[in-house]
Amino acid sequence: MGAGTGDGVRGTVAAGWEPVREEFATFLAAAAQPPEAQLAVHHRGRRVVDLWAGEGTTADTLTGLYSITKGAAHLVAALLIQDGVLNPDRQVVAYWPEFTGHGKERLTVRQLLSHRSGLINTDEGFDYEELADDALVAARLAAQKPFWEPGEGYGYHAFVIGALTGEVVRRVTGRSLQAVFEERVRAPYGLDLYLGLPAGEEGRWKPVLEMVAPAGAPAGPPPPELLPIAFNMHRDPPMDLVAFANHPRVRELGPASAGGIGTARGVAGMYAAAISTVDGRAPLLTPQTAADIAEPLAAGSDLVSPLPNTFGLGFQLLPEVGPQAFGHSGAAGGLGWADPATGTAYGYTRRRFGFPGGAAAENRGLTAAVLKAAGAR
Repeated sequence: MGAGTGDGVRGTVAAGWEPVREEFATFLAAAAQPPEAQLAVHHRGRRVVDLWAGEGTTADTLTGLYSITKGAAHLVAALLIQDGVLNPDRQVVAYWPEFTGHGKERLTVRQLLSHRSGLINTDEGFDYEELADDALVAARLAAQKPFWEPGEGYGYHAFVIGALTGEVVRRVTGRSLQAVFEERVRAPYGLDLYLGLPAGEEGRWKPVLEMVAPAGAPAGPPPPELLPIAFNMHRDPPMDLVAFANHPRVRELGPASAGGIGTARGVAGMYAAAISTVDGRAPLLTPQTAADIAEPLAAGSDLVSPLPNTFGLGFQLLPEVGPQAFGHSGAAGGLGWADPATGTAYGYTRRRFGFPGGAAAENRGLTAAVLKAAGAR
């Protein structure tokens, strides 16, 4: 089924996947503002859903992915662990000698990847240009006293986990995480998911759009004390999330925590490549590695985020998708995931922030429709 209709949905779905399109159209009809959204789904390595909506968005529109980028970063880490190059149970300091002091020397790679280091930021924070530079961020964090005892408890390392992971990658490979991702993941599959946007692709990029809270939106519970620090808002002036994603230096360098640029096709394609045979290429991850990724390592009370989170090896775990599912959401409302049990990979992007931030509410209905269609196959 293809094409655009009066409901504002453009694109195509394979036979049997029409209910996903219907769910997308239902959400759009109820949306107070155009989300400028894209949705792509792969099933057993084949793209079966390719939809988009919004006057300013096409299937090829590139935009900021925020923390969906963390999935790309930790796919690199998973590949190095699978290769035997990186041992998740060794101390980080064994790879990164400067990573010491205040208990940091006891922290393992596994604990680092699961947001347990306590290094959610520096005392003074970073400006946009500094935050774009993972190597600079990592060097400053190595000298920082953690905000809690490393390895004890966990909290979302919103804008620095990719720099910490990336420095370990650099120490074991001699190359940046961005370079390894380009060589092993993005380029071989031709993915529209960049950790550092090439100048030649700038013409397809469009900025993230501001969120406007709906009238009468509930205030919600007070945030944890450490949240402003983790989100780099303890500076004066505080960080603006939209300005961060749209900053030219962020696009250029592609910081691995939240600086990726891409499309829903790119997100879904990455997760499909991780778990499925795509274009004759074997899955990037073995079944054992995929299972290791989905082992819960951090759950329960998050010291930073008021939202419930469960982390495996750098990925968010998604019980609402399935016990083997892993992925990551993004601040503007996007989400990407892989479910080895059903052979399904999902990518959803929004250019306009969804209220109140994080995986937007429509992902629940879209995910349910996708899983139902996948089960019927």
